[in-house]
Parts: sequence; C-alpha cells; structure tokens
Amino acid sequence: MPQLQLIATAPMGLEAVVARELKELGYTDMEVENGRVTFSGDLIDICRCNLWLRTSDRILVKMGEFNAVTFDELFEGTKALPWEQWIPADGEFPVEGRSHKSQLSSVPACQGIVKKAIVEKLKQSYHTEWFPEDGPRYLIEISLLKDRALLTLDTTGPALHKRGYRKLVTEAPLKETMASAMLQLSRWGPHRPLYDPCCGSGTILIEAALMAWNIAPGLRRSFPSEHWGMIGDKLWEEAREEAFDAVKDDIPLLIAGSDIDPKAIEVAKAAAKSAGLAGEIDFKVLPASKAVPEGEYGCLITNPPYGERLSEKTEVERLIRQLGMTLQQLPSWSFFALSPTKQFEHYFGRKADKRRKLFNGRIECQYYQYLGPLPPR
Repeated sequence: MPQLQLIATAPMGLEAVVARELKELGYTDMEVENGRVTFSGDLIDICRCNLWLRTSDRILVKMGEFNAVTFDELFEGTKALPWEQWIPADGEFPVEGRSHKSQLSSVPACQGIVKKAIVEKLKQSYHTEWFPEDGPRYLIEISLLKDRALLTLDTTGPALHKRGYRKLVTEAPLKETMASAMLQLSRWGPHRPLYDPCCGSGTILIEAALMAWNIAPGLRRSFPSEHWGMIGDKLWEEAREEAFDAVKDDIPLLIAGSDIDPKAIEVAKAAAKSAGLAGEIDFKVLPASKAVPEGEYGCLITNPPYGERLSEKTEVERLIRQLGMTLQQLPSWSFFALSPTKQFEHYFGRKADKRRKLFNGRIECQYYQYLGPLPPR
C-alpha cells in the first residue's frame, strides 16, 4: 500500500505543539493548518501516533478531498474513494458531518449522501445488497469548508485526552491534552522540580510524570482501529511493545502539588495510582497560601480556578495575588498559569514575560509565562 495521509487533529492554538510532537516522533513531511496537522505515514504509524501523541485529539485517515457544490458531486467524489480497502462486509460505518461556508449546508443531507455513496461502493465489492454493520466500527466524517469536501476515517474513538487512568473527575477538570501542552510550552523537564498549588485532580502533575518516565499516554486504553483487519493485531502489538520498552521509570520524580479540596486530592491520588504512579507524586491538602515548593530552579505550573460568580471572582483575585507573593519567595523558579482573568497580571503584581492565547474547552484563556533563571549546566 502507498503511504497514507494521516491527520492529527489539534485543539485551537495547539497546532504548532502537535507538529513539534510529530517531528520529535520522526515525522517530517507535514502540513500545519487550522485545527489539524496532515502528515505521511504507514499503517503502523496509526498505532504509534495514537499511543504517543500527548496534545492531539485524534488520528484520522484522510480518505480523500475534492470540490463539492452539488449533491451529485459529493456522491460521485465519495464513491470514487477506496472504502472497500478499509471497511469489511460486516463493518459498522456511521457518518458524522460538519459544514462551514459551503453551498451544501445541510449536514444531515450530506451525511445521508456520503452513507449512500459508500454503500453503493461496497455493494460492488462484496456483491450484496445488505450490510449488517455488526462488526468493527469505522467512523467516517464528511467535513465541508468553502465547498471543499474532506472525508476521513477516525482511528481513535474517544478523544486522546481520555488516557484511561481517570476513573473519577472533579467539577471542572483540565483536559489531559491541555495539561500536556502547558508542560511542553514551559521550560520544565524531569531534572527540575515541579509544583502545582491548585492541582485539583492532579492532571498537570500526572501528565508531567508520564512525560518524565517516557510513558506513552495511550498505553492504558483501547482504540477502535485495534479491530481493523487492514491494520491487524501484529502491528498494534509491535507498537505497544515499542512503547513498553521505551519506559524509563528509574528517573527520580521531583513532582508535587496541593489543593484546598480534600476530595480533589483523593481523586488525584486515585488517578495517579491508576496511571501506575502510586506514591510517586507528593499530593497534599493545603490552601495555595501555605504551599511551599521545595528545591531550586523549579517550575510552578497551574490552572487556577476561574470563578464564575461575583463572590468567586473575589476569591480568584485573592488567589492570584497569593500566587504572585509565592513566586517572590522563589527567586530561582519559573511560573506558568492558564487563566481567562483579564486582570491576571495586575493581581499577580507583574507583567508576564510571555503570553499565549489558548482555549480551555471553549473558554478563551491566556497562558501567562514568567521565566526564571535556567538551572546551571
């Protein structure tokens, strides 16, 4: 089979981070666009990228792209693609859709046309009039943008932020993909202490530990493409064995965090245990004002509460002021915070060295970066 065109979807603002991850994994032929990075790969790269990418949402196979301003064009363009190479006679193949700035604006109608076209193509290949759809799942998406149709197969299933170690959630959990992005955009590395004074369910700290020990984030979950005959068990086993062999769990972790909510700390400890990190991260029940990070040249990375109601906003302002005072007591440390608070720098007491717009879900935030000295070599 010729090389595949694969797509790593990216949360808004993190396309460059996903591209950097792909480059570090050895992929060089790529195109970065809004919300996605397209790159070339083989079948085993579907397995590797699902296991290893920390900031992408999902891995798609690009089946085809063409202009479509009429339903006939959409039908014929879809039917021309090699669906029979991927979908077996018993395959389940639901179709999801999106349309933006396109003449074909009815998403349900577009989904119906795509489904009909694929059925017609499979009829020719399997010489049958009926498909039970009780086998492996092949989720298809039709995405229309400015009359350009993109058809993809989803290899991932539930989004990649669902690592498999989170059994319980707190009220407003930070997605694991965003936590990993915050770490990758900081200057933290396993050789430096890390502290989160508002750690909630511990996502930033757990993601940091996975990075420090080079644990593939997808190792503890499954993917629908594990059941695809096109890929086969052998490639998935090979990719998982590679990932297990790459683990470096002899590196000492200098990772700790605290939160004022005892229930959140319980959830954090349970998640760390589920991730194979029981006892490796130091969690404490403490208000941020009592947090005392240990060590030199560390990074304090946090996603402080946002505060929706007026009374909560006052508490958030007080917390940000406290974080500013904490950093004053840590002259060798760097500080990074994700917050939608417009007056963050005012309350913190200092202008950030760098700012970057990121979206935590649908909430527009700034990633405030205060850069302390780097550790001596």
